[in-house]
Amino acid sequence: MIFIDTDVLWLAFAFHQDARQAANAAFLEQVQAAQPATTIYNVLELLGKLSFNLSPDRLDEWRTWLVDAYQLRVVWPMNPSLTTAAPAFQDEIFERPYQKMRTVQMPFMDSLILNLAERTPNAAQFVTWNARHFQEKSTLQVLTPQEYIQTQE
Repeated sequence: MIFIDTDVLWLAFAFHQDARQAANAAFLEQVQAAQPATTIYNVLELLGKLSFNLSPDRLDEWRTWLVDAYQLRVVWPMNPSLTTAAPAFQDEIFERPYQKMRTVQMPFMDSLILNLAERTPNAAQFVTWNARHFQEKSTLQVLTPQEYIQTQE
């Protein structure tokens, strides 16, 4: 399974003159056949950024224009239907990210996302334009979208 970071998804919706657009679009097209995933934290981060430019109704349709359009699996830290999740929530939101921050010096949101991606069965790669922020800090192979495409050729 290949995890996609927020910046890759964000680039698909913004910065249309960015030099990375072609590689980003090619990656998002190609990766659809490889079980791409993103965490619920990535989704929320992206929705927060897009909330400045999209109507509430359009934001509500994120499952269609994001999940369905890119064939993404959204990974949650636990079953979202559980009502007694306080201990697991503390572990997920504080303990695990704090350990990652302490051991490999990583910002909170990055550690939250990476911890969940690493714990997901069959996760193999994490794709981000900020690969240098994650190099040697993850058990997953960290690649840029362009590097991912090159490995598939």
